[in-house]
Amino acid sequence: MSSNDQQQQQSSLIGGHAQYVKGAAESVVGSVTGATSWQQSAETDKAAGIDSMKQASANRDPQKDGYGSVEQMAGKVAGCEGMEREGEESKK
Repeated sequence: MSSNDQQQQQSSLIGGHAQYVKGAAESVVGSVTGATSWQQSAETDKAAGIDSMKQASANRDPQKDGYGSVEQMAGKVAGCEGMEREGEESKK
């Protein structure tokens, strides 16, 4: 994989996580305020974030492209099992 492809893949992975976190925050606002528009936006953003992460991870080799303990801990904090698992795999 070229470094440009690798850089683009990492950007997509980070962007996907950011979009998912944005959706999670919107979900909290929607729950607190009872605003269905926030809740709907949250579900859309979380689904798009998950799709982006899946695409970015499809060709990713955690052994070469992973961030180890940092990625694993970020996955735990964000509640992202895939990120947590890939961080664990990249430590090996």
